[in-house]
Amino acid sequence: MEDRKGRRIIMFPLPFPGHLNPMLQLAGIFHRRGFSVIVIHTSFNFPDPSRHPHFTFRTVGDENTLTQSEASGLDLVGLLRELNHRFAEPFRRALAEETAEEESGEAVSCLVSDAIWGFAGEVADEVRVSRMVLRTGGAASFCAFAAFPLLRDKGYLPIQDSRLEEPVTELPPLKVKDLPVIETSKPGELYRIVSDMVKGVKSSSGAIWNTFEDLEGPPLDDLRSQFRDVPIFPIGPFHKHLEDFKPTENQESINAWLDKQEPRSAVYVSFGSLAAISREEFLEIAWGLSNSGQSFVCVIRQGFVRGTEWIEALPRGFVEKLGQKGKFVKWANQHDVLSHRAVGAFWTHCGWNSTLESICEGVPMICTPCFTDQHVNSRYVSDVWRVGVRLERSEMDRWQIEKVIRRVMVESFGYEMRERSLKLKERAEICLGQDGSSSKSLDRLVSHVLSFDSSFAFASERIS
Repeated sequence: MEDRKGRRIIMFPLPFPGHLNPMLQLAGIFHRRGFSVIVIHTSFNFPDPSRHPHFTFRTVGDENTLTQSEASGLDLVGLLRELNHRFAEPFRRALAEETAEEESGEAVSCLVSDAIWGFAGEVADEVRVSRMVLRTGGAASFCAFAAFPLLRDKGYLPIQDSRLEEPVTELPPLKVKDLPVIETSKPGELYRIVSDMVKGVKSSSGAIWNTFEDLEGPPLDDLRSQFRDVPIFPIGPFHKHLEDFKPTENQESINAWLDKQEPRSAVYVSFGSLAAISREEFLEIAWGLSNSGQSFVCVIRQGFVRGTEWIEALPRGFVEKLGQKGKFVKWANQHDVLSHRAVGAFWTHCGWNSTLESICEGVPMICTPCFTDQHVNSRYVSDVWRVGVRLERSEMDRWQIEKVIRRVMVESFGYEMRERSLKLKERAEICLGQDGSSSKSLDRLVSHVLSFDSSFAFASERIS
């Protein structure tokens, strides 16, 4: 660990696993470089501090927290709006107190906030602390978000069903159906959230991306061209900078099951932490997996299948008939599963963290995107990097599922895709080496953070 005694970094994650986990991974990277880390977190979806003993956690918003029942009644746009509304003032107070503390003798180097926190820039200006942003999605999807005004002017947004297969000529290789939108009753609110996110990056003292040059070189170059005054630091994949957590008892059970499978014979299935499907969709997934003849481990978290607690929608005797060919679980350590020799494909929603983890382990993907940047990621997986195949939710009947799984797992098409996946894995490993692009970018990031001093220059003066 390098000596950065007396330098603190304050981090403010969005309280969803897909945003929280990379923020905590980034915190671990900074800590390994010698910084002390304070995590300011909302009282909604608060993480377990015991898993991160090296960080100091501070909860904000207890007096006006958002309950799970309130959150369940909102769509994602409404939930983001409510989070920004409820936690702006508690965060303002917390950041002011942290930056005013003198007894520790540690100066605050900067704030690192999730790019979706629309108010973080204004608050950082008020307390005169430099602010960097973390974008937890990929560079390509952010290019699409940044193009929203153009896409609206060109008539691509709002999306019309009659144009779904039409190419977006301004954002190749995307089609209209790939644009990162969310189904909501208030599209104007979605555009405002996206606009605030893009403006927040533009007014920041630097943007950190969980990606690497060999994966997203052209989109990163586009961002550098659009945001010329904002230093950009692609230092990913974050999780490969750090040691994984020890497996839990539940993970040991999964590993024991995987150990009994043949190499590259099992399909790992997980659709992330936010997506939800109907009972009918779940039954098609279960029958398609079973009929494929391939071994599988499938994560069914609570709330994933609407109206059920877990897998009670399955026909009586279904699980028993599977025997050792299939395993349903409520949770899995995804890093451990994807790195296991038995896993030959990952059926995924194509969230950015899952996409990166699969790439890093050389595992081909079956992509079923659900919303926002998952559509962009899926298009790049299938058409640019060519390490996966798309299976749209509208195509998810048991026969099509069986066909796609067999195509990826046992046909020559799947073998060729696996070869490309392994080559991309090698490039991910190279970028983290001593002379790799991500390692060099991390060195630049550390130097950049250390360059911040007490005479905070307002970001608005820099970009005006």
